[in-house]
Amino acid sequence: MNLELICAFDEFLKSKKLTFEGVAIGGGALIILEVISRVTRDIDVLSPEIPENIHHAAVEFAQQEKRWGLKENWFNNGPISLQRDLGSHWQLHLQEIFRGKSLILYTLGKADLLKTKLFAYCDRTEPDFQDLINMKPTSEEIDQAKSWVLERDMSPLWPNRVETAFADLKKALGYE
Repeated sequence: MNLELICAFDEFLKSKKLTFEGVAIGGGALIILEVISRVTRDIDVLSPEIPENIHHAAVEFAQQEKRWGLKENWFNNGPISLQRDLGSHWQLHLQEIFRGKSLILYTLGKADLLKTKLFAYCDRTEPDFQDLINMKPTSEEIDQAKSWVLERDMSPLWPNRVETAFADLKKALGYE
């Protein structure tokens, strides 16, 4: 997934006379922002719920454009439940990351994007560790996100996992 793919999907939507405006997070958003250059095979749309006509267009695009190696669910609402976790002000800090003819994408403000990436990192480690290194958060930004990340999982093992992951990240960034 790269900006070329996003531009091709924008043109595809235009050819279908469809438009979509949404909030992308995760690796796809970081690639569009040019924070990371790794490969990801999807765009995680936080908001709004992807309408059926856009979902069908994304599936059709994946089937027609085999060169991208996309799965049918490459344009998805996987993280939509995070909306309730981000609190009431996340929409005030959105930043536009792509404006095409039929597709407009925003992403979260830095603090909220960092929270979601830290949560993913604690949950699965890779590839989020390197993504976080590339995001270059300050020690203070990491500390400010910690309580939010701790509240995302009620497993008794979660606090230790978060502590270890945050310590490893801070060490890799040269803060400890």
